[in-house]
Amino acid sequence: MRTINAAVIGCGSWGQNHARVYHELPDVELAAVSDLDPQTAQHIGELYGAPSYTDPQKIIEDPTIDLISICTPTITHAEIAITAIEAGKHVLVEKPMTNTIAEANRLIEVAERQKVKLAIGFVERFNPAVQEAIKLTLNGNIGAPLLAHASRVSRSPGRIGDVGVIKDLAIHDIDIINHLFSDQAQSVYAVAGSIQHKFEDYAQINISYTNNRNAIVSTNWLTPRRIRNLTITGTEGIINVEYTSQQITVENNEKLTQPYLIYKEPLMLELKSFTDAVRDDTRPNVTGEDGLRALIICEAALQSAKTGKQVKLN
Repeated sequence: MRTINAAVIGCGSWGQNHARVYHELPDVELAAVSDLDPQTAQHIGELYGAPSYTDPQKIIEDPTIDLISICTPTITHAEIAITAIEAGKHVLVEKPMTNTIAEANRLIEVAERQKVKLAIGFVERFNPAVQEAIKLTLNGNIGAPLLAHASRVSRSPGRIGDVGVIKDLAIHDIDIINHLFSDQAQSVYAVAGSIQHKFEDYAQINISYTNNRNAIVSTNWLTPRRIRNLTITGTEGIINVEYTSQQITVENNEKLTQPYLIYKEPLMLELKSFTDAVRDDTRPNVTGEDGLRALIICEAALQSAKTGKQVKLN
């Protein structure tokens, strides 16, 4: 099996996890890392035995590198990703894929023109509990899915400086719900505000889909305790998902069951999926189009919160 040479640009807390996983994956070589902070770059490089740089261009210009994870601040995603793609690199961009819809469209266009893989870092897609819940839903275990309610709350991470809680946290659940309903959202209504942050740090987002399906995403950086859960309501039952513990329950009028799931690290599954897509020349499980759809809803939520009005998408 061909070894894939992977690199990471941006070695903050999440970029460090990307570097670790690439180092641990079989048939993958962590070929280089970069970070603007020299000490951080050197530390991660030495930790995993990879060359380290402060200039990401060193990685982009390296002809031996197959793919790059971009884990830099959101406002830098588009420029770095487009430069890498134009150099022929396959790219995984952490969420949100870009800061604007126009940038996201541009990224997709360049990737298609260059014929490279573009994946977006929606790690919850690879959470075993989420995957099992969606499988059970699509198999009809709770009838036709009608409602989804997600809560993703915690204390402020401090490190986020260029986006608010909608693009940082809620976007995960927005992507999951898009995937669950396999449909384009029709409208968005949101209430949001800021208590302790220059961007919004709390939001309640209502998303409408076709066939009277609806989703509510509650998110904030104000809750003392970290909560990550999802409830899917169908015509014949409900499924509750606990993201962190990777536990689910399935309930109808007759019984409640709790399927046994083996815990697996979602990021390990995500990066393995991406490296396999590069090696096998297959479509990534989470595409640029998925990233764009989630970003459109985030932008609509921000617009709705600002105007106090529902935003129509179709």
